[in-house]
Amino acid sequence: MKNIVIIGAGGFGREVKVLVDDINKIRSTYNFLGFYDDGIEKGTLVNGYKVLGGISDLNKLSSSTYVAIAIGAPETKQKIIDQLKNVNVKFPTLIHPSVICSDDFVSIGKGCIICAGTVLTCNIEIQDFVILNLMCTVGHDTIIKHYSSAMPSVNISGEVIIHQGVYIGTGAKIINQLEIGRNAVVGAGAVVSKSLPSNCTAVGIPAKIIKQN
Repeated sequence: MKNIVIIGAGGFGREVKVLVDDINKIRSTYNFLGFYDDGIEKGTLVNGYKVLGGISDLNKLSSSTYVAIAIGAPETKQKIIDQLKNVNVKFPTLIHPSVICSDDFVSIGKGCIICAGTVLTCNIEIQDFVILNLMCTVGHDTIIKHYSSAMPSVNISGEVIIHQGVYIGTGAKIINQLEIGRNAVVGAGAVVSKSLPSNCTAVGIPAKIIKQN
């Protein structure tokens, strides 16, 4: 059994704990120790497990520990990763047992969280620290780069490039053969029918840019 903790004791952190439990139902893999969260007092119980401290406490760990980062916001997620300097910290990729993922040229990096009901077809590259929340779909020949996050029920069609640090809101759809620029935000329920530049926020059907971030 591998010791594992979760950064983030909010709603998504609790859902990731359930994901870990579901992995263990198939094969005993992880020993869950508790949460780390800079915004919650150390010792607070969250669903029966203690908040063990913040990022500074993780950097003091003296034994090998797997750390899942349950933070949806790409910028915050990247900042936390940059703060973790402890060589004892390891980043697991957590894939729910119900995920449908072909064996045909799908690569998934470290530190990813792929939630229940998600479907990955073929010829897909998912880089490090990507989150695919509940019931997402990713089509053929798609690349999702580091730190990006897709919220529940996001549909990404084939031949799409999602650049680093993109946040895609719940229920958004991205049409095939598009690029979403670095650090872009796609609003919930948006339908993206044209490529989006970096550092923008786009909402609506079809998605239109409403601001530069």
